Amino acid sequence: MDNRFEKIRVILFRILLLNLGVAVVKIVYGMLTNTLSMEADGYHSLFDGVSNIVGLIGIQIASKPADKGHRKYETLASIAIAFLLIYVGFEIISSAIDRFSNRMQPDVTSISFVVMIVTMAVNLFVTTYEHKQGVLLKSEILVADSMHTKSDIYVSLSVLAGLVAIKLGYPIVDPVIALIVAAVVVRAGYLIICQSTYTLCDMSRLDEEAICDVVNSIEGVEQCHNIRTRGVVDDIHIDLHVRVSPDMHTNKAHALAHTVEEHLKENFVDITDVIVHIEPAKTYK
Repeated sequence: MDNRFEKIRVILFRILLLNLGVAVVKIVYGMLTNTLSMEADGYHSLFDGVSNIVGLIGIQIASKPADKGHRKYETLASIAIAFLLIYVGFEIISSAIDRFSNRMQPDVTSISFVVMIVTMAVNLFVTTYEHKQGVLLKSEILVADSMHTKSDIYVSLSVLAGLVAIKLGYPIVDPVIALIVAAVVVRAGYLIICQSTYTLCDMSRLDEEAICDVVNSIEGVEQCHNIRTRGVVDDIHIDLHVRVSPDMHTNKAHALAHTVEEHLKENFVDITDVIVHIEPAKTYK
């Protein structure tokens, strides 16, 4: 396993332990105080742990060097996390609707607030750390998972607000806030899926005009066209056609193709593969 994948794996494992700790604390104390919202929030935190496990599996598969297509398994893992996120969102909606008719009063104590605030602080650290590392390592799986963990903060905020409302004698506020947060959670999952489909559908990754500016500045190139870019964030592949003088010698044309490849990789650090098709310019006049 290369160094990048090993770093991602270690980060996911650390976060898995933190998420499991947060989940256990909320579930246990929620059960002890009959605080259903806190208990439900604890089960929601378990989904963060599940997403970490999915991420670990995805990154293990993606790290296999057999072919570059394995990198898309990381994107598939990101989509799996997104569906978990959306599922949790609808679970929150269902729970919120149930609470409109459920008159059971939880035993809200000062420790209840301490538990929620401390676990929120842990989640804030996790999502900030994971997102930062995801950007540095250019890992879709870490960025997607950080968005998932961030949703746990919103859910915890709704629970905290619900506890305050119960203390003030307005328990109806709790399910209303939960519905709003559920919409945010579902939207986060949707955005992850949209971003991941760019990779799976081989949608364009770089601006074609920017590529043409680089290629056309190379001596010997008359025009470039039929540009196709695809791949994941840090593993972009390019195919393009370059028109040259029909009098250019084969050896020089071959060398020019290598020059085009080198210039593109220098100007776009995420490019890992370039295929240049040389064409005689006069064919198109």
